[in-house]
Amino acid sequence: MSVALNPDPAFWAGRRVLLTGHTGFKGAWMSRWLSRLGAEVHGFALPPEAGQGLFEAIGFDPARSRLGDIRDPEAVRASVAAARPEIVIHMAAQALVRPSYADPVGTFSVNVMGTVHLLEALRACPELRAVVVVTSDKAYENREWPYAYRETEAMGGHDPYSASKGCAELATSAYRRSFFGEGGHPASIATARAGNVIGGGDRSADRLIPDLVRALVAGRSAEIRAPHAVRPWQHVLEPLSGYLRLAERLAGGDGARFAEAWNFGPADEDCRPVSSLADAFARAWGGDAAWHLSETVHPHEASYLKVDASKARAALGWDRRLSLATALDWTARWYRDESEGAPANDLISRQINAYEALGDSR
Repeated sequence: MSVALNPDPAFWAGRRVLLTGHTGFKGAWMSRWLSRLGAEVHGFALPPEAGQGLFEAIGFDPARSRLGDIRDPEAVRASVAAARPEIVIHMAAQALVRPSYADPVGTFSVNVMGTVHLLEALRACPELRAVVVVTSDKAYENREWPYAYRETEAMGGHDPYSASKGCAELATSAYRRSFFGEGGHPASIATARAGNVIGGGDRSADRLIPDLVRALVAGRSAEIRAPHAVRPWQHVLEPLSGYLRLAERLAGGDGARFAEAWNFGPADEDCRPVSSLADAFARAWGGDAAWHLSETVHPHEASYLKVDASKARAALGWDRRLSLATALDWTARWYRDESEGAPANDLISRQINAYEALGDSR
């Protein structure tokens, strides 16, 4: 296969991109990649959480970074007006299941009305050509079956986070059909549902790899909540490459063909139980790494979840490049190198280089 597997620098060079959620883990990786491609990246997000550090390390242009709340429609409109985007990648979100139980109203406000505020503001953006709204693999009505969910499956969600992402899908679909496309704004809008991502620099609480890293660095056993839960694990660069490729297709002359929902997930063999991932990461880390089962009662989380990315492979030419073993090795190496003084910005660039080299070789 050709180098077209990688994002096209000729497409992104000088392109004005609004990236919401740019201060987060995935946002930092995405903004770094877009900058390397030559895009003019504008960001809108809350300030980075204390102790995160990754956003500060990547050197985002402060003149193009606007800090604000996606729940504030005036702030969203001002951000869109300042960026005058041609491409929008919407990643701002309350992105975790467990905090959604503690703050369901906030979760729905951010994930649903935040998306609505953005789409409403984009209606007045004449230069806009493509919008990728990132939701979640958890947007599906989870039936705890062993089959991977396809894009045509029903939206749902047991917990507030999952339900809010299903609602964001429905809101985006309504805006796309009501105000964009035929007879409306010419921009094409798609949603992207990605599996569980891992990668260097993630410091979120209640997320498996960061929890493991904190324990391993401290020399203690890591506490695991649901060792038998199955998830579609993938390196952070995998779905990001899908978002970039989808945006390129949406902005093309036949963008309407791609204005729908897309799954970006790993191969079936990389949908593993939490315990399997914890064991593999401990081996990749080395030393006396270990984990133990939490004895605390935790709120409900889905036991079995996989997504089918056949459509993205067939229609976008996208596919995963890293096996789970390689993704874990890259992630463990990232954290170890950082602990030894390597700058986070350099580590991200190094892994993007290696990832693109795999695309070049296909």
